[in-house]
Amino acid sequence: MSRALPARVRITEVGPRDGLQNEPQRVPTATKAAFVRALVAAGLTEIEITSFVRPDRVPQLADAEELCAALGPPPAGVRYVALVPNERGLERALATGVIGKVAVFTAASETFAQRNVNASIDESIARFRPVVEGARAAGLALRGYVSAAMGCPYEGHVDAAHVVAVVEALDALGCEDISIGDTIGAGTPGDVARVLDAVLAVVPAERIALHFHDTRGMAVANVLEGLRRGIASYDASAGGLGGCPYAPGAAGNLATEDLVYLLDGLGVAHGVGLDPLRQASASIENAVGHALVGRVYRAPAWPLGE
Repeated sequence: MSRALPARVRITEVGPRDGLQNEPQRVPTATKAAFVRALVAAGLTEIEITSFVRPDRVPQLADAEELCAALGPPPAGVRYVALVPNERGLERALATGVIGKVAVFTAASETFAQRNVNASIDESIARFRPVVEGARAAGLALRGYVSAAMGCPYEGHVDAAHVVAVVEALDALGCEDISIGDTIGAGTPGDVARVLDAVLAVVPAERIALHFHDTRGMAVANVLEGLRRGIASYDASAGGLGGCPYAPGAAGNLATEDLVYLLDGLGVAHGVGLDPLRQASASIENAVGHALVGRVYRAPAWPLGE
């Protein structure tokens, strides 16, 4: 199935959460806050800033409340998103007063769900049902994540029917958007087509986001396949930050700069400035203590001399 490319794409920036959660070096809260502000200045309007999980599970994000306090309410037109695993996490997120959207998460692979959240897929969905109800009662937007949708580090191939079953469950809960993740970067455009052909038979394209990792260099090609199938919402991480502590071998996320460069070349609007985005990535590179891997971030600006 192919159609005209979307006229405009929404980018959800996940660098401050998904990007930093696997970093071995702690990043100071003030540095994280400056990073988020730089991303806002680049034109990003939906930014996943942290996760309200147990600090011992993801130590890098143990400062969720402190970060929210340092940031304060987002500027007009900007929404801060947080990952919330349970009712206690929701209470913490609501108490900050700055979170406008919460995300719940499960997987399309039973083994990955067990390793990631210590529960089966059905148990994980039942566990965050009160989170969904509480978020909706508080007037927050709601996102659902489906991890390991195009390959599992433990099970290998993931049947599209398993992805559809989880998408339908998240849809029934009332998730406004459902992000389908290639958590280990195993997918190819053929896998994207296979999964989307099944998913779009039950949920419309405007409710679906795609979340790619670039482990095998397929992320940009996979975005193009998603665009051809009408998907207009993509997750990305500045500079290609990222990885998953529960997915061995998962490299960084699709770099936001790479996504922006692709969309610019296709004439698809997105509202993000490439130069200020690269500056935002540079601001966090020193803090993580290693070079960022995004291809466009690392490439020289051109034409040379400008």
